[in-house]
Amino acid sequence: MPTDLVLRGGSVVDGTGAPARRADVAISGDRVEAVGEVPDSGCPVLDAEGCVVAPGFINVLSHGYETLQLDPRGLSDLYQGITTEIFGEGRSLGPVTGRMADIVEAEPRHYGVRTSWPRLRDFLAELEKTGVGLNVGSFVGAENLRMPYAGSEDRPLTEDELAAACALLDAELSDGALGVGSALIYSPGSYASTEELIAYARVLAEHDALYISHIRGESDRLLESVDELIRIARESSARAEIYHLKASGRENWPAMSRVYERVERARAAGIQVTADVYPYEAGSTFLSAFIPPRFHVGGHGELAARIADGETRAAIKEAIGSPGTDWDNLYLGSGGADGILLLGDGDLKGRTLAEVSGTRGDSDPLDTLLDIVAAHPKLLVAEFTSSEAHVRRALQYPWVSVCTDSEALAAEPPFTDTSIHPRTYGAFARVAGRYVREGVLTLEEAVRCMTSLPAENLRLTDRGVVRPGAFADLTVFVPEEVQDNATYLEPHRYADGMRHVLVNGRIAFQDGKPTGTLAGRALRRRR
Repeated sequence: MPTDLVLRGGSVVDGTGAPARRADVAISGDRVEAVGEVPDSGCPVLDAEGCVVAPGFINVLSHGYETLQLDPRGLSDLYQGITTEIFGEGRSLGPVTGRMADIVEAEPRHYGVRTSWPRLRDFLAELEKTGVGLNVGSFVGAENLRMPYAGSEDRPLTEDELAAACALLDAELSDGALGVGSALIYSPGSYASTEELIAYARVLAEHDALYISHIRGESDRLLESVDELIRIARESSARAEIYHLKASGRENWPAMSRVYERVERARAAGIQVTADVYPYEAGSTFLSAFIPPRFHVGGHGELAARIADGETRAAIKEAIGSPGTDWDNLYLGSGGADGILLLGDGDLKGRTLAEVSGTRGDSDPLDTLLDIVAAHPKLLVAEFTSSEAHVRRALQYPWVSVCTDSEALAAEPPFTDTSIHPRTYGAFARVAGRYVREGVLTLEEAVRCMTSLPAENLRLTDRGVVRPGAFADLTVFVPEEVQDNATYLEPHRYADGMRHVLVNGRIAFQDGKPTGTLAGRALRRRR
């Protein structure tokens, strides 16, 4: 095939960890045709002089499944050199069947877009058909397997229900789903037993698909939660990954050394365990997650009724104010109301829970928390519970990749009407820029952990590397200029440093600006 485009004069960091080398990159159609000295043939050229040419970055945990429907460009990620978005933490937009369909239909919609499809492939195909700027792939949410049968009930699946859930998973994996993603601190996902998750993982093992999990606890129960994930992998023979690996709460930070030891020991025993991180000291979740899962049974409507009931409200406050023995107490882990930053809109935006409580004149900030949850079930917060120093250490392990754990959006209304975690605009730029300059990783190591490592874990064929025959998902950047600019108080700020970004051989970002090209595709896992 004739050459369509040449990236000329750059330093190629191919994603494998190999040393950078000066080379041209020729592209034919959607693939890399050649890497080396490419003669001038009169075809279009992108100047890469003084730049690094690397594979496009892969965002292992994205929540862009709604925002990309509203604005398919995904600019917060594109400005960072991300070319692939992966969904499915806890819940996915398909398959949504049985009792789950009625529950999802009744839930409030943050952006007013569609939130369910009968099959996962239908959702991904719809994004591709209507046009999306980045590649998209997804895990099947573990909630999507139990909710068709148990709804929002806190109970084990019956033997027949579990068999039906496994059959549904098998069908989705045959369609190319990446695996199963669980989120075990949120209801109703938290109602799944270890045995239920092992049953799903055995199906995954048959397909060489991945079990990936927001583990059951990241604070007091961190070690036992890591042990649960390793047990699931060991007993099923499936591969497993820990979402956004961290220890929540200063008193739990010392446990991270034992987490690394456990994972290293499991890997040495042949159990395939990996992890991903985002490089910030604050996490982000729904404020409703600060309420124990047992009060969420039946969904948000039931939770709101319990909050309105004086006796039950008192019980909820008592539970939040006490160390959690069977759930992750994010309130205490944040150090209380001063460590919780509200990422809402209006008078909530960019204020701590303590500040809002003081303005309202509440004698107890837990009353403020409960009232906000009842009125705003999808309100996001940043909770300052983690240590960025541990992220830096984690990234030095060769089995740790990177995620944003956030939406993919533009620094424009309606997205800027609501605050958001700065990782949305800065996670990958912080690793490729600041962390490389500070010596946390070499440039080659940083590129590998954001490209070929996740591509291999996700079983994405011909992605995450720069070599002849691979898909031409490429990013061209100036290492000295890569910089994350988003902050907690000013989060809607694009990263700097990217010169060009290509998605499937087409230019999505040129000379530091998005082109509007929508060349993303729905990706399938290879067998």
